[in-house]
Amino acid sequence: MNNIIRQPFRYQNTGIIYWLIGINVLIFAAMQFLGRDFWIFFIEHLSMRPFRVLINKWLWTFVTYMFIHYDFRHILFNMLGLFIFGLHVERQMGSREFLLYYLLTGTLAGIFSFFVYFFTHNYYTALMGASGALFAVELAYAVFFPDSIIYIWGILPLRAPVMVLGFTALELVFSITGRQSNVAHLTHLAGFGFGWFYFLIRFGMNPWKRLTGR
Repeated sequence: MNNIIRQPFRYQNTGIIYWLIGINVLIFAAMQFLGRDFWIFFIEHLSMRPFRVLINKWLWTFVTYMFIHYDFRHILFNMLGLFIFGLHVERQMGSREFLLYYLLTGTLAGIFSFFVYFFTHNYYTALMGASGALFAVELAYAVFFPDSIIYIWGILPLRAPVMVLGFTALELVFSITGRQSNVAHLTHLAGFGFGWFYFLIRFGMNPWKRLTGR
């Protein structure tokens, strides 16, 4: 069983990152330029709403929520992060592994969010955005390139592990304190957590040792 789980894909680098970004941008453009009726249609049918999952059985929204964004700032920062970090992670993992990693961590983060919303009675909340999967990608970048330096806002230099762990700690604080309540902090944390388990189970690699150099 362990051999099946850790069976590697044949390495290919086909630029799947560009396809993911392209799909997100095309959907966002359609929402902006095809009129309000289409905007509402995409929000209703692609975002993950717990009541839609419960009543209409729209299980596909556990995946499609990752490809829909509310406004320009939302998609800009997500796609910029996906490009900066995802390009290197895909080259390291290979395209098939990266696509599995991205979709699996994002989907599991969506399922986790569904249960959070369900048990907190937020049945009509609309979950959207690639941030859950993006947090998993950022974790992978820090694990693969722990000595890489990232310049926050183009000014503040931080090692990749410091940046990723710092952002994750902020998400944890925001989720506890309720700050920026319109942001799905627990979805971000879930993406990070499922990415962590992916490395442990799929690669047999402890991310903590890579991030801390121990």
